[in-house]
Amino acid sequence: MSKGKNPLIKSLVASGTRVQGGMYFDEGLRVDGEVKGNVIANEGKPSVLVVGDNARVEGEVSADHVIINGEVVGPVTANTMLELQAKAKIEGDVYYRAIELHLGAMVAGQLRPMPKVEEKPALKLAS
Repeated sequence: MSKGKNPLIKSLVASGTRVQGGMYFDEGLRVDGEVKGNVIANEGKPSVLVVGDNARVEGEVSADHVIINGEVVGPVTANTMLELQAKAKIEGDVYYRAIELHLGAMVAGQLRPMPKVEEKPALKLAS
């Protein structure tokens, strides 16, 4: 994912909506309601997941860029960047490459940094 460029949020679980079962999404998803099941970005494209301040997710959460200001009960994986805003509450282990933690955010689990992926220059073969 290029720096500063997140994919557009094209899908929404609105406030007052309850979803039972896993969700897989492309690019961007915002959850303002309740999800009982995993919320996982499809691989192969940059992704962003926003869990709003009144949202609740019970299950695994995984995307490239994850922004949480609500409640997650389950493991969280942010392949690129994790932002835990002031009202964030997580019960589960958190896996991240980079993290931004705001005053007031709570994690009841372990913070587990993932190794940085180094881009190696392409090898040119001599002809």
